[in-house]
Amino acid sequence: MTLKEEWDRLDSKTRQWLLNNPGCVMVPRTVAATIKRHSAGHIEVDVHGQMILSREDLDFIRDKGAGGETELVSEEFRFFDAAQPGERT
Repeated sequence: MTLKEEWDRLDSKTRQWLLNNPGCVMVPRTVAATIKRHSAGHIEVDVHGQMILSREDLDFIRDKGAGGETELVSEEFRFFDAAQPGERT
């Protein structure tokens, strides 16, 4: 399964999240679950429910983003892999 094959099946919020995060190699489980729910193919996720994007997927997302495609911006999916400014770890 590639994102290119599944792109039209994804909801606009998920597509926008992917376009807003073109360098994200590991898709968080909340986004991966949505992709899995909308896709027709088999989506592989790791033991944590995260999806690792292939080079082909990353190139596709960057190409889509460079094409000037605009969609609704969503704050539904927020993913932080480090402490936020001002937080102590």
